[in-house]
Amino acid sequence: MLDFYQQLAQALQQSPVVLATVTSIKGSVPREVGAKMIVCSHNSTIGTIGGGAGEAKVIEKALEILETGEKQFVEIDLSGAINRETQGVCGGTMLVWLERWTAKENLALVNQIIDILSSGSSAILVTPFVPDLPPYLDIANNDKEPQINSCFRETLLPLPTLLIIGAGHVAVPLAQIAHLAGFRIIVQDERTEFATKERFPQVSTILPFPLTNYPFSTENLYVALVTRGMQNDLAALRILLKRQTQYIGMIGSLKRVGLVRQQLQQEGYPENALKSIYAPIGLDIGALTPEEIAVSICAELIKVRRGGKGRSLSEQMRSITPFPVEDYV
Repeated sequence: MLDFYQQLAQALQQSPVVLATVTSIKGSVPREVGAKMIVCSHNSTIGTIGGGAGEAKVIEKALEILETGEKQFVEIDLSGAINRETQGVCGGTMLVWLERWTAKENLALVNQIIDILSSGSSAILVTPFVPDLPPYLDIANNDKEPQINSCFRETLLPLPTLLIIGAGHVAVPLAQIAHLAGFRIIVQDERTEFATKERFPQVSTILPFPLTNYPFSTENLYVALVTRGMQNDLAALRILLKRQTQYIGMIGSLKRVGLVRQQLQQEGYPENALKSIYAPIGLDIGALTPEEIAVSICAELIKVRRGGKGRSLSEQMRSITPFPVEDYV
């Protein structure tokens, strides 16, 4: 989200843009509520609300709004119904709010959002669905704020942080893939020849010293232990298991994982804490190479973050014969 608003700030300094925001959905659709896309005056876009003919319709309307300045909703019909003008056959509908943003009216707000997210804080962006009221921040979610019945309120959250402990062969592609998936990356390894900005250009922080405490916020923290040995795992887990994290995963064979758990159990760590460790790390996709293992780990990170099930999406289709298409219209 931070990257998106940084790109929005850069675009506004060039020319007005239209911000397209998905405000409601029904049924099966390609993007979630709050998904955004920037439409620029030269017909280029930043971000996506799902692609295809539906997005093309939004871009066409957005270019008109760049000229008129008239805010409006656009419905994307993905129902596939024969008697309706549809833009796809996903099975649902999306309502998208289009509003022109300019440097004069909105750049200060965008910079405020960037500052908040960069600091690791959160805020609520209020988008009124009325002609004369611009978007604004309700930073404290204050009940004394004027209540607008017709508006879209969305919580702006900082990026989740992935702390990668160990800067070896798996860590390099994992940092790349997790960065693309929307994680802020921190890498820790006391081997200074491994923990370098050249090897990890995506990272926000490199910690070239043993992990003894948290020199950063632990809110919304994910941890991947991809260290070179069991003793490194133990040293990190003795610290991590005393802190609040969203996820701790540890690479290693079943024997290595079992020995680590046995040692921590003897040291008095509770069983529920040990069972919370995702070890061996990653989803079972048959990964062998460092790059494939990194994909497996990142897939598990996304699964935990989004509450997914980790199954093949085709399983549902295979289990239903004949498939009731009408149930998904």
